[in-house]
Amino acid sequence: MTPAARVAAAIEILDGILAGKAAEPVLSAWARANRYAGSKDRAAIRDHVFDALRCRRSYAWLGGAETGRGLMLGACRDGGIDPASMFDGSRFAPAPLTPDEAGQPLEAAPRGVRLDVPDWQLPLWDDGPADPDAAMTCLRHRAGVFLRVNARKGDVAQAQARLLEDGIETAPVAGVPSALQVMTNPRRISSSRAYAEGLVELQDPASQIAVARLDLRDGMRVLDLCAGGGGKALAMAARADLQIVAHDIDPARMADIAPRAARAGVRIHTVAPGKVSGRFDLVLIDAPCSGSGTWRRAPQAKWALTPDRLSELTEIQSELLSQGAAHLAPGGMLAYATCSVFRCENEAQVAAFSDDRPAAREVTAMRLDPAPRHDGFYLRVMTV
Repeated sequence: MTPAARVAAAIEILDGILAGKAAEPVLSAWARANRYAGSKDRAAIRDHVFDALRCRRSYAWLGGAETGRGLMLGACRDGGIDPASMFDGSRFAPAPLTPDEAGQPLEAAPRGVRLDVPDWQLPLWDDGPADPDAAMTCLRHRAGVFLRVNARKGDVAQAQARLLEDGIETAPVAGVPSALQVMTNPRRISSSRAYAEGLVELQDPASQIAVARLDLRDGMRVLDLCAGGGGKALAMAARADLQIVAHDIDPARMADIAPRAARAGVRIHTVAPGKVSGRFDLVLIDAPCSGSGTWRRAPQAKWALTPDRLSELTEIQSELLSQGAAHLAPGGMLAYATCSVFRCENEAQVAAFSDDRPAAREVTAMRLDPAPRHDGFYLRVMTV
């Protein structure tokens, strides 16, 4: 496919997404209907689509309309590409530009447009990250691909060598001993020997930093209350010989835990929703949240979040803190985590929880704002 044909395909896909459809199904449906598109074409189109979703407001401003066509016009202008070179009406290319598609200079745009967030969210950002504009700007760009090296299977140097055998170049991440950043061929990870043998797992450095802050010791009983796919449970299991119980309200989300644990050489016991029993030395609550610290990876969520949904999430988070505390053994630690940067999901939740429990004491706390080498993340570990 020509570059212009890829732009035309991205316009079609974006129109479907803007109509309310989820991005992944629309991309998959397009690929099935256009089997002539090779893997490089599909990857390039996917990049166009997700870049446009990250920068939806600014691209619409530059392109003159919040449509697939407007977003791709804005993408060209933002990238210093003459739109006329893509929108020329040739075979498979978008139709030529019209006089009313001149767009507007980004310098004249309101702050929310320039930073690509809905206006109602701006106070949440201003009350969260230390430098809110820098954090929002970070989310306008693609996230890197990062791996966690499984210490039970080898060290960082061994992982780098094994990955290189499959043409995957990596670099250590400063300050995160278990992390590697993938520099070339990220789409080969899942088919690599290092991945198949459990030497590496995909995981952002923010999660690795958070798990490293947990005081894990051999023999501890650990409950991962909102385990999802088990990424943090696997990271904990790599650090110590633990008795880990994984739970999630949606059992389908835990379907990959058993094969991932087998590949990693660890044991994680999963339980059905609502069937947790016993007491634990550590309860990890990786709570459902806005995901605002990770929106460069899931940009559609930024635009889907509403004030009502955020209110629902904070209620769920409060309930989970109470549930987690009920499963603590005497002297146990409660770890509350989100991938959000919003104070209402983080510090405010912990403060409200602690107000009802005068004995609650902080063990450690961490806030990471979105940055080039990690997502946004919050962690508070406490005794109750």
